[in-house]
Amino acid sequence: MAIKAVLCDLDGTLLDSNAFHAESWQRTFEHFGFPADFEAIVKQIGKGGEYLLPNFVPENKLPALKKEINAFRKRLFHREYIDRIVPFADARRLLERMRQQGLRIAVATSSEKEDLEAFKTLLKIHDLIEEDATADDAEKPKPEPDIFQAAMQLLKVSPDEALALGDTPWDVEAAAKAGVRTVAVQTGGWRREELQEAGALAVYVDVADIVRNFDSSPFAK
Repeated sequence: MAIKAVLCDLDGTLLDSNAFHAESWQRTFEHFGFPADFEAIVKQIGKGGEYLLPNFVPENKLPALKKEINAFRKRLFHREYIDRIVPFADARRLLERMRQQGLRIAVATSSEKEDLEAFKTLLKIHDLIEEDATADDAEKPKPEPDIFQAAMQLLKVSPDEALALGDTPWDVEAAAKAGVRTVAVQTGGWRREELQEAGALAVYVDVADIVRNFDSSPFAK
């Protein structure tokens, strides 16, 4: 069946933000007395907090501290990092090419709605996006399929009519659980081989690489 829609991740895919997310988590864990390796945190970015936290906070401490840790991290991220995020080169251009191809686009992100509006403004993509599915629309975050399922429901497309675009194995895994194949970029800090092993349909260096090779990409009909 022909591809009709793209379910598009933002962090690490269209936006150069993963290192900022990781650093804000690292500082948060340190604040609460749980020092964590930066690279280890980078490898967990893309997961929802409920799946990320158990990797760095002891099981016996987590229930009592979970809410406080999340609130501290959110304040820190908004205070010191969100204004430093920039789009990757050709991020808007890629979505323009998709629309020219007749593809419909929905955001499928683990971000909250309040951050999504800031990110869409930064990317200047309000006119290109048809629907938004965020953490607020999902019972479970990535790597569970809820966000991708919500995006498809909003667009009223089936899994075989959609492709996902993401930057981590967690995107690939979540989309696969929803029956959707993923085109991946390496800007989230993962190697080509790691994304391929996770099941990515195709892997590109970054979104500009997809633009350069769009006509031979899975997005081209």
